[in-house]
Amino acid sequence: MTTAVTALFESYTAAKPAVDALEHVGISSSDISVIANNADGTYVDKNRTNAGADAGAGAGIGAVVGGAGGLLAGLGMMAIPGVGPVVAAGWLVATAVGAVGGAAVGAAAGGIVGSMTNAGVDEREAHLYAEGVRRGGTLVAARVDGNDVPKAREVLERYQPIDPVEREAAYRRNGWRSFDETAPLYTADEIEAERSRYR
Repeated sequence: MTTAVTALFESYTAAKPAVDALEHVGISSSDISVIANNADGTYVDKNRTNAGADAGAGAGIGAVVGGAGGLLAGLGMMAIPGVGPVVAAGWLVATAVGAVGGAAVGAAAGGIVGSMTNAGVDEREAHLYAEGVRRGGTLVAARVDGNDVPKAREVLERYQPIDPVEREAAYRRNGWRSFDETAPLYTADEIEAERSRYR
């Protein structure tokens, strides 16, 4: 039986070493997913021009992000309802997109929350992770067999992910209840302010 082991990081930069480490300990890149907020366009490979014009508004997978090996070499640009522009790769993304070849994001699996819950992530955690990505974070999810669950958890914890209990409590103190696909997207400035709040 496979289990989805997940962690939320403050940024793509914070998550990248964890993804590299998962691959280094033998977890296949096909079993790892990354979804990173890209509201400021930081992670788009400026040398590529094949991004769809609507990639920032919610259509499909666009340009490939360069500069990394393994899973991270295959990051693509897309937009997720309620989250906005992201760079993403992996099995969880394919589930969120719903089909191969540019299907509408969220069309098949209830968006990002549905993708996670369908993979076995607790619904409450899925809402928190989706909200965390919306606010500038990066979700890493590894799909592993039972024997590899402790190893995957240890690797992710080594790279200091966000404490989900503390972060949920902080969000709730400010009135948050659950992820809302119809909520206004965070701007790059709002994301920077959000990241600064937790440094």
